Amino acid sequence: MQGINFIAIDFETATGKRASICEAGICVVRDGEIAETRSWLVRPQGNSYSYWNMQIHGIRPNDTVNSPEFPEVWAEICGYLKDIPVLVAHNAAFDIGCIRHSLELYGIKKPDITYYCSLRAARRLYNFGCNSLDYLCDQFKISYGQHHRAGNDAEMCARLFLREIQDAGELKKVENCGGKL
Repeated sequence: MQGINFIAIDFETATGKRASICEAGICVVRDGEIAETRSWLVRPQGNSYSYWNMQIHGIRPNDTVNSPEFPEVWAEICGYLKDIPVLVAHNAAFDIGCIRHSLELYGIKKPDITYYCSLRAARRLYNFGCNSLDYLCDQFKISYGQHHRAGNDAEMCARLFLREIQDAGELKKVENCGGKL
């Protein structure tokens, strides 16, 4: 898949607020190949967590008490976005919302980035009763680590989106499954 370059991204949040990111993960795809996967624990503002969010991802306040806040992690992610200003997320409304709300909270200028949603693409391409990330990866035998950990989910999303591009025949067929940050 020469020329297919994007960064799959995933966030876990400490509470129901989109700007409460407690973990960020990226998976860099260059020329249709996984080049790198990274994740960062992030200290949300106030380092407070809801019980329900901790039940989902297992991240606790003591895990992030000494972690960097969003602006420091975002600066590292932006280093990758300079080369590849294209994001992909599964249920991009959530992850792009996390970025937008966090940028607003910390007064950071919004970069010019295009994004795609692998969930929207799956709904257009396939006829499954469920389109959750783990379910789709199971259907396509895409291996993954611990679900609801940002680095693992970002890589799952990258592998799924590569499959979707392949099944669609070209990236242009999933272009309407996204927007601008």
